[in-house]
Amino acid sequence: MIDEFAKDNLHGRLRRDRKALLWKLDGLSEYDVRRPLTATGTNLLGLVKHVALVEAGYFGEVFDRPFPEPLPKWQDSDGSDLWVTEDETRDQIIGFYRRTWEHSDATINALPLDAPGHVPWWPEPYSSTNLFAVMTHVLAETVRHAGHADILREGLDGRTGMRPEHEQEIDEEARAAYCAKIEQAARSGRTHQGFEPLTE
Repeated sequence: MIDEFAKDNLHGRLRRDRKALLWKLDGLSEYDVRRPLTATGTNLLGLVKHVALVEAGYFGEVFDRPFPEPLPKWQDSDGSDLWVTEDETRDQIIGFYRRTWEHSDATINALPLDAPGHVPWWPEPYSSTNLFAVMTHVLAETVRHAGHADILREGLDGRTGMRPEHEQEIDEEARAAYCAKIEQAARSGRTHQGFEPLTE
């Protein structure tokens, strides 16, 4: 009973956060979903591509249920899983991610939580694992990168939220006042720690 509850709970959260990650692309131009938005090149469509490859590997090779399309070898990674080439389209990346969902869901539905798996890119003794550990790991990866996408999207156009129904109209004046309040608290906190007040 508890195993089924845990499996359903993890799977439900994974499904939710997959959709949240994809939603961060909605309404953006081709350039904005592809362009580097941090000093290390992090970009929205690259995050989707990366998470898709993570799912395809963990719910495929690890359980001897290989994904039916060619995938890059993890050990040969040159960082190209984190950005999108000129020849790759948004629809291709999104379609690939959705196909990994189907493949992953089939693996999750077919196996019990204690089903053994082997992660060749993990060091011993951790490489011998099970479905529960892999589901937890992939969920953590998805949540982490969905959080990255949240920040990137907010930086592009101020949009926030996890799902379309959470989205609200942006009140620029209220946001500015809120940020000013936080800035003032940061400056005051600095003086309480024995630092000199910041000057303009």
